[in-house]
Amino acid sequence: MKSILGFLALAVILSTTPARALDLSSLSNQDAAAGMRDALMQGAGKAVELLGRQDGFLSNAKVKIPLPDGLRQIESGLRLIGMKRQADELVVAMNRAAESAVPEARVLLVDAVKKMTLQDAKGILSGGDTAATEYFRRATSAELARRFLPIVTTWTQKVGLAAQYNSLVERGAQLGLVGKDERIENYVTRKALDGLYLVIGEQERAIRKDPVGAATGAARKVFELLK
Repeated sequence: MKSILGFLALAVILSTTPARALDLSSLSNQDAAAGMRDALMQGAGKAVELLGRQDGFLSNAKVKIPLPDGLRQIESGLRLIGMKRQADELVVAMNRAAESAVPEARVLLVDAVKKMTLQDAKGILSGGDTAATEYFRRATSAELARRFLPIVTTWTQKVGLAAQYNSLVERGAQLGLVGKDERIENYVTRKALDGLYLVIGEQERAIRKDPVGAATGAARKVFELLK
């Protein structure tokens, strides 16, 4: 994500300003292509690397997925009647589900960058601290939700309490009390996406603050010319 913004900055500037004005003449087409590839790899992989591993969600208080509100309201009661283990297992399963699903984001994030228009890039560069993050959310959230859902479902189906919760949701939906999208797998998918974009946003704020320090390799060379 950090490197993506650096490359986008280069692309916009090169399209509107003579290279000599920014001393970019030393940057060859080969260097620019290498910088782009490096930027894509670094940017798309950072958030996935942080979250798409064991304890990526579970040990990160900012993104750890808690029990749904409907269960949290009765959590103390569950623990009192001897269901503490089941409640704990569900929390672990939900976070493991998110950790297993996040690697699906890598390719879609790269594809989103490849499909960016010059107008998109200019909007991101002139936008707020998380303008790129919001672009990624718009461009990838629907497809990521579709890809995350079966992975999340596989994990949550392993926990009996999840099935009991879904049963309550279905009965509540029939009575018009809750929506069907409150099923546990939908809840976890939504929270996994929220966590992913939160971390991407953190990376974006860092690149805007210190673009050179955020990059390595060919992408760093691009950033140094833009500094």
